[in-house]
Formats: sequence, structure tokens, C-alpha cells
Amino acid sequence: MSILGLVLLVALLIPIVALIVDSPIGRAIAGRLERAPEPGTRRDEVIADLRKRLELLEGDVEILQAAAEELREENQFVRRLLEEGPHRPTLPTDPA
Repeated sequence: MSILGLVLLVALLIPIVALIVDSPIGRAIAGRLERAPEPGTRRDEVIADLRKRLELLEGDVEILQAAAEELREENQFVRRLLEEGPHRPTLPTDPA
């Protein structure tokens, strides 16, 4: 009896699904699923804004990396000067 009920249920659902799919609501849902998202949506604006901010941040990071490298080199130079300071040979004075 359960197999007969299952077959009857499937047989009745086929025309119901066909009516829903062929209706204007079904067509609207299908059209929306097939369509690509419109470029003017709010989500696209947010994504474009975030991309612009990310590019700016990447540029700032590159600038900061260059500045940190310059500071590192200056620090090494000053450290060498301080370490070699008293031990550097002086220029000979002119006796004349």
C-alpha cells in the first residue's frame, strides 16, 4: 500500500510543479536565478570602496617598509660611528 501511495503522490506532484514553474512567479524566479547581479547594486559599491581602501593601505605599508629600512640603516651607521668614535686615527697636524 505504501508503494501505491508513493506513486500516487509523485503522479499528483508532477502537474503541481509544472503549474508553479510555468506561472509568472516561477518565471520571475527563474529569470532572477539566470541573471547576473546588476553592477549598480549597493554590494558592488561597498566592494569597490573596500578595494580602493585596500590599495591605499597597501601603498601605505610599502611606504612604511621603506621608512623602516631607512631608519634601520641610519641606526646601523650611528652605532658604527659610536663604536669607532674614540678609536679613529686623527689626521696629522702640520708642524709649520
